[in-house]
Formats: sequence, C-alpha cells, structure tokens
Amino acid sequence: MNNFKVKTVIFLGIFSIFCVLTIQFFWVKKNIEYQNTNIKIQNFQDSLNFKQFNENVSLALKNVATEIQRINKQKSDLYGKVKQQSSNYFTVELEDTLHPYLLESLLKSEFYNQNIKDDFRYGIYDCFTDSIIYGDFIKFKGDSVFVIENNKNIDGKLQNKLDTDVHYFAVSFPNRQNYSIENVPENVTPWYYMFAILLFILAYFVYTVLIILRQKKLSDIKNDFINNMTHELKTPISTIRLSSEALLNGTNNSPEKLERFASIIYKENKRLEQQVERVLNMAKLDKGEVKLKISTFDVHEIIEEAKDNLEFNQLDEGGGGIELDLKANHFIIQSDMVHFTNVIYNLLDNAIKYTDKVPQIKISTYNVKHKIAIQIKDNGNGISKDNLRFIFDKFYRVPTGNLHDVKGFGLGLFYVKSIIEQLNGTVQVKSHLGVGSEFTILLPLNN
Repeated sequence: MNNFKVKTVIFLGIFSIFCVLTIQFFWVKKNIEYQNTNIKIQNFQDSLNFKQFNENVSLALKNVATEIQRINKQKSDLYGKVKQQSSNYFTVELEDTLHPYLLESLLKSEFYNQNIKDDFRYGIYDCFTDSIIYGDFIKFKGDSVFVIENNKNIDGKLQNKLDTDVHYFAVSFPNRQNYSIENVPENVTPWYYMFAILLFILAYFVYTVLIILRQKKLSDIKNDFINNMTHELKTPISTIRLSSEALLNGTNNSPEKLERFASIIYKENKRLEQQVERVLNMAKLDKGEVKLKISTFDVHEIIEEAKDNLEFNQLDEGGGGIELDLKANHFIIQSDMVHFTNVIYNLLDNAIKYTDKVPQIKISTYNVKHKIAIQIKDNGNGISKDNLRFIFDKFYRVPTGNLHDVKGFGLGLFYVKSIIEQLNGTVQVKSHLGVGSEFTILLPLNN
C-alpha cells in the first residue's frame, strides 16, 4: 500500500466520521428539543390533573362537613374550614362531635361522587389538645369499592369522648405526592451518549490507522528484504556462473588458473550456503526451535579470537583496528558459546561495514553485580533517532533507497537481540548520526 492510498483511506475515514457525527449532532439536538416540548406538555397536563384532584377533594370534604352539620342539626359558616396543608394532606375544622363510622361512610360516598379513586387515611383530632383520637386507613380495591384495612373496635370510653368533645378531622392520600420538575432526578442527557460514542469511534479510528501504518511499514520492510536478498544472492550466483564458463571455455588453462577458479566457486558457494543458512536460522529462531547448549567458557578468549580473525580477514587491506579494554574480573560464564560467538561477530561485522571512515572499534568488558557487560563502540555512520527504535526488528534495515552498497538481509541485530534475551541477558544501543554507535550486552555469569 503506497502513501497515496494510505492518505486516501485516512481522509475518507475522517470524512465519514465527520458526516456521522454531524448527523448524530442534529439528531440529538432535535431529540432534545422534542423531549423538552413533551416535558412541558406533560407538566402542564400534570398540573391540570393535580389542580383538578385538589378541587375535587376540597369539594368532597366540604360536602362531608355540610352533611355532618345537617345530621347534628348545627349551622355554621364552612367558608375557609377546608384547608390543604400540603400536596396530599387536607384538614376540615368542623368543631363538632364525630363518629368514625359516619365519617368513613360519608368520605367514601363523596369520594365516589367526585371520582376520587385513591387510597386515603383519615384521622379525628381533639380540638383542645390537637391530638389524634381515632384514625384508619381505607384502600381502594377497584369497582369503586373502598375497603377498611384495619377495622378498629371502639370501646365505651372512646365512644363517650367522641360523643361529648368537639373535634376536627383530616384526610391524607399516601400514594399521591406532588412531584415537581425540580424534584425529578436529572437523567443523563443524550449528549453524554454522543460524546461516549465519539470517543469510541475516534479510538477505533486511531487504532485502525495505526494498524494500516504498521502494515505499510511491514510491507515496505518485506519489499526491502526481497530487494536485498535478490542482490545478495545474485552476486555470488553471477560469480559462480562466470567462473564456471571460464572453466568450460578455457582449454589451455594452467593449473594455477584452474585452482583459482575452483577456489572462487567454492568461496561463493560457501557464501550462498551461509546466506541461506542465516535465513533458515532466523525462521527457527522465530518459531522458538533454536536449542541452546549451555557450557562454561572464557568471554575474553572469544573476544580476542574475534579481534584477531576480523583484523586479519577484513581490516588488513583497508586499515583500521580493534582496541580491547577488558577490565572484567569475572569473565568465565555459563552460556551458549556458539551463539555468543555469533553475536560478537555480528556486532563487529556491522561496525566494520557501516562506516565511511577507517574503522576504529573498541571492545570493553566490566562486571555489574553478578553479570558481565560487553561494550562494543565504533566510529561508524551512526543511526538516527527515528530509525534507532526499529533496528532490532526482523528484516529491518536503515533505509538507503535503491543503494545496496552494504550487504545484508536485516537479520543480524534481530538475531543478536533474540539470542541475548534467550540467554537471560539484555542488549542496549546508543547512537549518534555521523559519530558512531555503542552496543552494550549484559549477561549473567551463571545461566
């Protein structure tokens, strides 16, 4: 996937999210306006119903009081005697004798006439002490039938008090309360849901973009690896072909030429074998099929042998050198000697290859607690900060365009890191572009 396609996908994703959010915004806005309108209408209707209920109750209680006065043959002005103390509590200042059964009968009859179908509780109070004398709860069962929940008996002493003292009565409706809009708990508005959806969509979009960019990076690394592999395999194959043609076409070749051509074919064939073996080893390492053979060996001895070998084979013609600063007091370790040797050779080989100057390499060792540190410092080209965090990735090579002046598949540092971690160690790198790089390996003495 090229850069244009990636940018197109990102642009279309952003545009799609913008369209969805725009539609969502207007939908939520219209929905809130519709809800507010419905709430206003509902509040208005509730207010009318509440007002109508209060008027019906007041009228019923006034009729009850009038009927009680008629039965008791008393006449007094009832104006202002029926009072609403709260949203569901009413009092009637009758100042007359009351009998509970008569009051119950009148209340049920008048509530039925006024179409009041709520459970109610009534109480008879002493006008002088303002204390309740008698009370009961009456439940509406349906079909306009009121049922007394607790049928209390009236003894002689209470009957005498009801017949002689003056009283007033009160009625309350427990199931009816005056809910105002301020008392209703505020629900979560749709805006919160919209913001939550927005965050989820953005998180998903960012995750998708990261996956796309990662796949693009892997695709670029794959293409770079194929190009490098093609270049690496093509060179020895061409050399072998030319040498073979020279052997086939040369009838008067001297023994020295024959030996030279045979040596070239052997070396290039060996080089091909090593390249193929390196790729196969990477596949085994990636699958976890590499088996470590732990043995005890001298780290300084391995480093000194690597120094002598590389100075003879690679630094002899072009110059340069490897300086040793082996200060570790404990340098005998238990580890895999073959893979450890390969790690040292990989790092030294990179230090020699990736430089435009005369290679100057310094290898230092020192002890850190129960570990040994091996530090390899060079004066090479260095690595930029942008590329430094990718150098241990498989197949990754610092981009050089179509220039293939340095041989390799981008497997060396991946191998180094993988092996060191399997040996319970760590590898760190510091690098400055144009100055050089410094790799530090930390391994336990006893593995």
